[in-house]
Amino acid sequence: MDENKIKQGVRLLLEGIGEDPAREGLLDTPKRIARMYEEIFGGMYKDAAKPLAKTFAVENADMVLEKDIAFYSTCEHHLLPFYGKAHVAYIPDGKVAGLSKLARVVEIYAKRPQLQERMTTQIADAVMEHLKPKGAVVMLEAEHMCMTMRGVKKPGAKTVTYAARGLFYDDGKLLDRFFQMIRS
Repeated sequence: MDENKIKQGVRLLLEGIGEDPAREGLLDTPKRIARMYEEIFGGMYKDAAKPLAKTFAVENADMVLEKDIAFYSTCEHHLLPFYGKAHVAYIPDGKVAGLSKLARVVEIYAKRPQLQERMTTQIADAVMEHLKPKGAVVMLEAEHMCMTMRGVKKPGAKTVTYAARGLFYDDGKLLDRFFQMIRS
């Protein structure tokens, strides 16, 4: 990331809204924002293949579900946060990933300027590509600050997206079981 460009941009933004970037309370704001952006956009330069590379052999072919994975992302349209929970499931085909690895994949895609719809499919596609399971499904539930604090101003409204691949796409009963499991 280009820290100097971020700092310049923040100074221009402050001037654009009528603030004085040299004011005591704002003097270090450009530097703080640059450091924050390194953290909240840290997924930009990470590859989901890495956390999913370490697998373990299994004979089990039943659903593996990691639910209620908290995530925080940034809407690419307004650069405001959206946050919520991810639910990721797959049907192994001879191998499973460590449980924390699914949460790491969610975090990699969340820490980018993002659309919830794209993030949902990116996670499902990464699980399919790197674990090669018989099927995968991802559901995200999130509140978007661009809908809460501006525009329609509807706090508490949640956007729900899901992407089903393989067996989850083909088998409605399996998909129903996934939805029942995340609600229990």
